Amino acid sequence: MAGRRLGQILVDMGFIDDDQLEMLVDEHEQQPGTQIGKVAEDMGLVTDSQIAHALAEQFNIQIVDLGEIQISSETLDEVTETMAQMYRVVPVHLDGNTLSVATPNPENITVADQLRTFLGRDIQLLVTTDTELQRLLDEFYDSERETIESIVEELEHDQELKEQIEALSGDGPIDLTGAEALADSVPVRRLLNMVLLLAIKDHASDIHFEPFEDEFRIRIKADGVLYEMVPPPRHLAFAITTRIKVMSNLDIAERRLPQDGRIELVVGGHPVDLRVSVMPTMFGESVVMRILDRSVVSLDLEMVGMNEETITTFREVIEKPNGIVLVTGPTGSGKTTTLYSALSELNKMEDKLITTEDPVEYDIDGIIQIPIDHEIGVTFASCLRAILRQDPDKVLVGEIRDIETAEIAVQASLTGHLVFSTLHTNDAPSTITRMKDMGIPTFLITATVEAILAQRLVRRICSECREEIEPSEDMLAQLGLKSGELGDKKFYRGHGCDHCNNVGYKGRVGLFELMIMNDEIRSMIMANESTDLIRETARQNGMVTLRDAGESFIWDGTTTAEEVIRETIVDA
Repeated sequence: MAGRRLGQILVDMGFIDDDQLEMLVDEHEQQPGTQIGKVAEDMGLVTDSQIAHALAEQFNIQIVDLGEIQISSETLDEVTETMAQMYRVVPVHLDGNTLSVATPNPENITVADQLRTFLGRDIQLLVTTDTELQRLLDEFYDSERETIESIVEELEHDQELKEQIEALSGDGPIDLTGAEALADSVPVRRLLNMVLLLAIKDHASDIHFEPFEDEFRIRIKADGVLYEMVPPPRHLAFAITTRIKVMSNLDIAERRLPQDGRIELVVGGHPVDLRVSVMPTMFGESVVMRILDRSVVSLDLEMVGMNEETITTFREVIEKPNGIVLVTGPTGSGKTTTLYSALSELNKMEDKLITTEDPVEYDIDGIIQIPIDHEIGVTFASCLRAILRQDPDKVLVGEIRDIETAEIAVQASLTGHLVFSTLHTNDAPSTITRMKDMGIPTFLITATVEAILAQRLVRRICSECREEIEPSEDMLAQLGLKSGELGDKKFYRGHGCDHCNNVGYKGRVGLFELMIMNDEIRSMIMANESTDLIRETARQNGMVTLRDAGESFIWDGTTTAEEVIRETIVDA
């Protein structure tokens, strides 16, 4: 660990004086999150070589001149191009099981831990300059890009590995020593590392490893849609699954029961959490990894995609002292991100915020977050009871799944708490029917619920390859339009380019339907009016439906008609 601050070391080494240090500190305070060495270099106070010498002194590690050493091909093979680029490292020397790697950022102490996890080697960090590192990355890696295809092709011809896997993956008792050695073998590590790093780099949300009778399929979910990668040889299923289990500390001998685990990584300088679910199937174990990358998700209400009117109204609701605010939508529609963004905005020193989630997806400073654990009886209901004895002001219940949780949430809102939660319903008005079906009395629904926000996510058209198109009659019919009614409305699509991996879409945007519970709607609920009538009244009161929100994104070129049709229903 560092003893002295880098700025003081620069002074002690004679690279800057005290007055320059004072200027540097003032400038660094204006650039929070930027390393002070980078600020000093940008100000022209020091060179990158002087920064490297100061870092070596600060962390008491060796500095290396990459221009004066020869790196063997065996050493270079230890780290793939993707890994070298993302971690900003170059392998320098391999001595037994110890791999020395050069980095311009030794202050990022998690790099060594992550490389140790990925590579199964002891890691020794050396310091180099950013310029030298980039030169070697360009020289050694750019000319010969390693791809999934090249790794898979190499594995298909590895007869020794195939025989080793077949000997271990039979139906009999598992050879734990052999399985661990297999999971730690270089070919298996290289393939899995490449898949993980590419998925994280492409901002994927999930990775699916699926064994079938004659093939082993790897699919990555990005922007809500699954894309298949080059399938590895079928016999690798056991080895890759075992490697994932080892990384997530699961029982590699257990192949009959579902298991859940997690892998914590730091990729490109930011933390990434991988939630691992292993499920036994007819032809082996299916593995799904959920990627929770805090750097991709911006927990800011301004960034979730609501229009000005909706976000203003939503902010008024979440500032209320008590009541229930519900966010509804299917799995993967962004409900958690919206609620986290709301809580981040409400996260003030004078209020106590507590959440109970299954699982806790993102850690937010200043908020007490409690994970659900059904195995030991920590359910939403039991947790919520305990939370109310912790004197909270605002509470998030991950999901209202049963009448018991619903009743406690209602009681909490009646006793002066603002409660946030989620439900799985098709739109905002139908949430009322769902709550009645759960057994919540109508008078309690009208007394506690303040607002219901329904949401969906649709893919954005790639800005690099967007083009105007003529809509088909079928497309118009599904939108409830006729060609003569279009006026100046235009339709767009992305034809595919390198920027979007030839998909035509890049990123996603939210559709929101916010229903505010006013006196008129509360009276209709008490009178048991139909969902359609409630929806129509809400629209008259200013509610924008999911379909209306989607259509506005079609006309301004944000998304395609196909995306809106897929995610929304025709308004009644």
